Amino acid sequence: MSSQRDQYAYFAPITTRWHDNDIYGHVNNVVYYSYFDSVANRFLIEQGGLDIHQADIVGFVVNSTCHYHSPVAYPEPLEGGFKVNKLGNSSVEYGLAIFQQNADMASASGSFTHVFVDRHTGKSVSIPKSIRQALESAIR
Repeated sequence: MSSQRDQYAYFAPITTRWHDNDIYGHVNNVVYYSYFDSVANRFLIEQGGLDIHQADIVGFVVNSTCHYHSPVAYPEPLEGGFKVNKLGNSSVEYGLAIFQQNADMASASGSFTHVFVDRHTGKSVSIPKSIRQALESAIR
């Protein structure tokens, strides 16, 4: 898994929340998947023009991984790194990482795969042109 900041194409701020911490005093492992999902969808909305409320297509997560490198805790401000590992016709594998502000090494890194489907039928469809162009710009 990529864990260096310079390996990512796009960054989004992440605001930790009080309930992100677990009883051990750091962000719970499952919360990182929420961060990954937020960063990827923010990229699709901002860079690809995805209208999450009206678009005929949606992305379904079909696979995900996360590797934990160092703990973070509320109220620490974080940044989510985003890149594209693999781009197919109807699917894309994202590379994602969570960084403490100004850190070069990720606190967590991972990936997840979106398959784009028709919102109404649930059947896979080709990635729309505007989204594909944005994803191509983030291939690393």
